Parts: sequence; structure tokens; C-alpha cells
Amino acid sequence: MTSQDFAASMVASLVASGVESFYVSPGARSQALAIAAEQLASEGRANLTVRLDERSMAFTALGNSMASGNPVAVITTSGTAVANLHPAVLEASHAGIPLILLTADRPARLRGKGANQTTLQAGMFSAATVAEYDVEAEDAAVAKRFATQAVSEAVTKQGPVQLNLQFDLPLSAVMPSALDVLSEIEVQTPVRAASESELEVPVDEHTVVIAGAGGDGARAFAESAGLPLFAEPSSGERSGPNAVVDYLAALEAKESEIRKVIVFGKPTLSRPIQKLISKSSVYTQSSRFGVFDPFDNVIASADRLTPSGSVNQDWLESWHKDPEPDDRGKFVQFVWDNSETLLLGASDLIRVADRVAVPRELEVYANRGLSGIDGTVSTAIGIAQEGKRVTALIGDLTLLHDANGLNRSDLDQLNVRLVVGNDNGGHIFSRLEVSELLAAKSFERLFATPQQVDLQALAAAYGWKYFRCESLKALESAWSQDGFVVIDYAL
Repeated sequence: MTSQDFAASMVASLVASGVESFYVSPGARSQALAIAAEQLASEGRANLTVRLDERSMAFTALGNSMASGNPVAVITTSGTAVANLHPAVLEASHAGIPLILLTADRPARLRGKGANQTTLQAGMFSAATVAEYDVEAEDAAVAKRFATQAVSEAVTKQGPVQLNLQFDLPLSAVMPSALDVLSEIEVQTPVRAASESELEVPVDEHTVVIAGAGGDGARAFAESAGLPLFAEPSSGERSGPNAVVDYLAALEAKESEIRKVIVFGKPTLSRPIQKLISKSSVYTQSSRFGVFDPFDNVIASADRLTPSGSVNQDWLESWHKDPEPDDRGKFVQFVWDNSETLLLGASDLIRVADRVAVPRELEVYANRGLSGIDGTVSTAIGIAQEGKRVTALIGDLTLLHDANGLNRSDLDQLNVRLVVGNDNGGHIFSRLEVSELLAAKSFERLFATPQQVDLQALAAAYGWKYFRCESLKALESAWSQDGFVVIDYAL
């Protein structure tokens, strides 16, 4: 039994179980897996993307799984390469994204003995995976069994699975071909069970609906009950006649009138909404983010909520108010209005959108599992690989945090528009108490962190088109550009 026998069986079995895309970062210990994935990709049986940086690669895979709804496999060599997957694995864990982590390793007998590029990989992600297995790469039947099981658990339990694969010498060969192995395997794609539990929730003129990321069903519930809908921009539910635009402003005057909230998804954008949830009677509909109950005050939760009755239209109408956006708000509104598929970074701009974005049906993505700025450029690329024309609305620090994600190596021609709201630093921290506690110089150094990076030179280094815009008219002019585009908008 060779490493290639095992790898061919593993990769072919993953494809037979529903994995369509593989993401690889080059390395020696994982070479058999990379060869097997390329054998299938070369014949159109799988998609393969090679990214130099494991951290960027994992977020690209994350974005692709988010957009496709399918489990996606990532392949790494041993050592720190595995550790670099951790940020994306954590996001996938908290957002319910099915990733299959194929982490190549040395045989267990060599652990703790000084073998090169060897650390304790098994269990490295234990707190963030729905399942993990430390597997000796010695039997093709074992490879098939673990591949099938990994996909099933990633899909049904909604999260990442680690297969830590112990490869011994020789590390690769060209035979057997994964294509030949796949031809002998019965295709069996796991399907996540449909929603099981239902709950009918009584509503009244003191009830509102709140939708966060993954808040599917919030709009339908609100419209059926005639309730105001407070939908965060990343919820995918900010549309229809019940969606309140600047609900945060209205909440300042009407908070005392609310006694019950119906929560869909994971709403974590604003402190006023968190405060409202903490002191109300709460019902939640479970989502891929799990059951949202950060204050331990949820009365009941179910896979599907339906309203009992409806309320007087006056309650809804009392919440509607036209927003008055400032220049920052007008910039965000333009991006919201003119995007086909939108990825919102975890910067100040998503909060601006929460105040000004007029309801419209729009395909929206965001890494709200942990709300980090990690890997946002790479996530956008993974979404674009599903044939989508993606606009990513991000801050300048978010861009710099994933600058290596700009690398276009091994990428087909995609439509990725990075719209950078450039305020030269961390404007989001000006919303926090610390901005008033510290002297201006200390606050700027520790939190605002103004940058000296030439974004035009950065974009040119990676082969992206670059446009500097200082007005909405200039932004409109640059908007028609296709391909890999960086729009640097001065705020």
C-alpha cells in the first residue's frame, strides 16, 4: 500500500460523497493528495485551486462553501501550514460552514522525536471541529470510509471536520489514478435533514423581528405577522415593506414599547440591539449559526417559527422613517444599490449600512461567525469562483490584513471588486468608550493605527486594476470595470 493508493481513494471518495472543490497549498507531505486532486480536476471531475498561503487558501475555500452550499476540501502539508488554517476553521465552526481539512502528517511513531516539520496536529482544532480523526494512511478501504464519514458529518452537523492523515515514505506516485478509483465508487451524497421542530409564537403590538447573519425566514415571519423587521445588512433579509431602515434611530425613542423579540440568525452588529434582546422576552429560530442565546433568556427555540395572528398596521408604520445619510452613508448606499453580490467586511462600513441601506433583494455574504477581518479578500475570491460578480465593501485595514489574498496565481478570470472605504485606519474604534478615555495620540497609536501603505502600488504588485475615487461621480465612473478591481474611496 503506497501513499498514492490511499490518497487516490481518499480524494475520489470525497468527490463521490459530494465534494466538488479542492483547495491546495503546496507542500511535501501532502503531495499524494495534491496529485490525486489534480488528476480529477484535469478531467473535469472536480475543481482545484492552488493558493500559496494556507491562511488565504482556507478563507477562499470558506467563501466558496458559503456561496455554493457544498462541502469543500482543503489540503495542507504538515507543521505550521496546518496552524495557518485556524482562523478560517474557527469562522467555519461558528458559522456552520462544512469544510473538510485534509492535514498531512508524519506517522505517529515519529511524533515528539524531533522529526522535521512535525508537531501535534491531531486535535489541533478540537474545539472548533464537529469531528476529527487521526488516520494511518495504510488502507484504501479505510480512506473511503473516513472520507464518506467526514463529508456526512460536515454536512449534517454543519461545520469543519479534520482528517489528519499519516503518510509514510514513499510520499507519492502517478498511479493509481484517482480518476480510475472514482469510476469504481458509487456516488452517495449526504443530505442534511430538513427542519424538524416548529413553534407557533404569539405576537402583539409590542413585538419586533430581528434578523442577523443567517436569518433566513425573518422577512416571511414579519410580513405574515405585520411586524417591524430589524434586518442587519448581512442577514439576507433586508427587503420587503416591513424592513425598517434606520431602526437604531427609531429605537432610541421607542425601545420602552418593545417587550418581545423574535430572533432569526445571529444579530451581533450593534449594542442597542444586544441591549434590547437582553431585556426582552426572546424566541429564536435556529440557523447554521446555532441557537442565538447570548444572554441566556430565550423562552423557546425551534427549527421553524410561525406567528400566531397578526398585529395592527399602525405598529409597523410607527417605525418607518426616511434616513438622512451623511457622505459616508451616501457612499455605502451607492455600493448597496449597485451590487449584484455583496460581501460586507467586519469594519465600520457594515454598521453604516445598518443605518442607511434601503431594503432591496440582494445576495449578501459576511464572515459573522466570529466577525473578524481575517481573510476577507480571499473569501470574496472564493465566492466569485461560483460565477458571481462580487463586490466586497471593506475598510483599508481589512484589505491590508489579507493583502496576500490579492495573489492571482492559479485563479481564472473572475469579477471581484474590492471597494475600500479608506479612512486611513480603524475608524470603528471611535465608536468605543476608549476613544474618550485616552489622549488623542495614544488612541491613534493603539486603535486608529493610521497606515502608510500605497494601495495603488500594492494593487499593481498583484496585477489588480486600481482606481482612486474621491467622489460618488468618480466611483460611478469606475464601477463598470470588470475583472480584479480595487477601488480606493477616500472617506
